[in-house]
Amino acid sequence: MANKWLFVTGTDTDVGKTVVATGLLYAANNAGLRSAAIKPVAAGCEDLGVGMQNEDALQLQAAASHQLPYQQVNPVALEAAIAPHIAAQEEGRALSASRLVGYCRGLSLLPVDMLLAEGAGGWRVPLNKRETLADVARELNCQVVIVVGLRLGCINHALLTAEAVRRDGLQIAGWVGNIIDPDMPRLGENIVTLRDMINEPCLGIVPRLTDLTPEQVGGYLSLPAEFESKI
Repeated sequence: MANKWLFVTGTDTDVGKTVVATGLLYAANNAGLRSAAIKPVAAGCEDLGVGMQNEDALQLQAAASHQLPYQQVNPVALEAAIAPHIAAQEEGRALSASRLVGYCRGLSLLPVDMLLAEGAGGWRVPLNKRETLADVARELNCQVVIVVGLRLGCINHALLTAEAVRRDGLQIAGWVGNIIDPDMPRLGENIVTLRDMINEPCLGIVPRLTDLTPEQVGGYLSLPAEFESKI
C-alpha cells in the first residue's frame, strides 16, 4: 500500500472523532487488515497511576490490532482539557508539527496495513503561533476522514472543513456523519444536503447508540476505497 496513513479530523471538538476512529479500526481488523493508531497530542489527561493518560488515546490503543505502549500511542499528554497549545504553554512545553510528525513516523515501519492518526478538535487547531495540526497531516501526506457532528450548523462546518482540507492539498477519503442531536430539526434533509454538497463518499452515518463500542460503531462504517481494495 503506497500510503498507509489515515488522519481522522472533526468539524469541531466533541463530534465523535474517537468513536469513528475506533469503529474504522474495528472495520479494518474485521476485514483482515492490520492496524495501528496514534493520537500525537491529547489535552485532557489524568494520572491513572502509570503517568498521564487520555481516555480517547486508551480507546485507540485498545482498538488497534497492533498493540503499542501507551507512550507511542499518545506521545504528548497534556493535563488541562483545553486547546492543546494553551495547555502546553501552561505546562511550559512547546508543540511543533515537526516533533509530532517525528512521533508518527516512528510507526511507519510497523507491519500494518493502516496507520490511523486522530487529531485534536478540528482541522485548524493551533500547535503554536505558526502551525496547526493540519501541518502534521500534510507532512505525512495523509488521506483524511472528516467526522461531521450532526447537529444544527453542521452543514457550514462540514463544507468549510472539506474546503480547508482540499486547499491544503490532501485527499479526503470520505466523511462520516455522527448523530449528536437525535432531535435535530430536519436531520434527514441535512444528511441529504451533505451527500449532495460533499463530493467525496459518505463512509457511514452513526446513529445515537447506547453502546459505543468499536464493534457497534464499525457496523455502520465502510472503509475508504484504498483500504477496501486491499481486502
